[in-house]
Amino acid sequence: MTPTATAAQGVRTASAGDVPSIARVLGRAFYDDPLFIWLFPDDSRRMAQATRACALLAGFAYVPGGHATVAVSEDVVRGAALWASPGSAPEGLAAGMRALPHWLQLLGPAKLLRFARYMNRLTAATPSEPHWYLTYLAADPATPHRGLGGRLIRWGIAQAEADGVPLYLETMNPHNIGYYERFDFHVVNTVTAPGAPTSYGLMRSPMH
Repeated sequence: MTPTATAAQGVRTASAGDVPSIARVLGRAFYDDPLFIWLFPDDSRRMAQATRACALLAGFAYVPGGHATVAVSEDVVRGAALWASPGSAPEGLAAGMRALPHWLQLLGPAKLLRFARYMNRLTAATPSEPHWYLTYLAADPATPHRGLGGRLIRWGIAQAEADGVPLYLETMNPHNIGYYERFDFHVVNTVTAPGAPTSYGLMRSPMH
């Protein structure tokens, strides 16, 4: 990912200085997402906790390897996406070990273990063929609709099309399925776990 690749469209690769903005955008957008409600059930603390969780993901895993993009409007980050290209592992062992103390502090050992087991279920359901993976996508809900999410997802579609591979994602919010279907995604799996939100896996096959 190069910062200049899509700068003209207002989408660029994120830098370390963008991590607070990415965390803010994702934290706001996922405040009422079933996954974050499950992880952080206290409404009064969830915004801060969700923002912290997104900062850990962006700062330790995705931004350092160039696996995050931001949508910028009026010089302000108003949308963000975290990606994994085929064969990459932004949330691999090294990043995980660096972030582990922070996750333990945020979730506590018992909830972190349940979360890890849940994520293992999602990983097991992930398609085995090479693909681009959209981990998180959000536009700041405090910003009037400007099509920022669409810009970001089209960026990923272009990368997957160039590589001739599918683009895959998961959502725990069934209301999002229709949005992704507009970009030619379709549901390919459903993952359930006791007490945890249902995950819907969606894939978009390359058109060319």
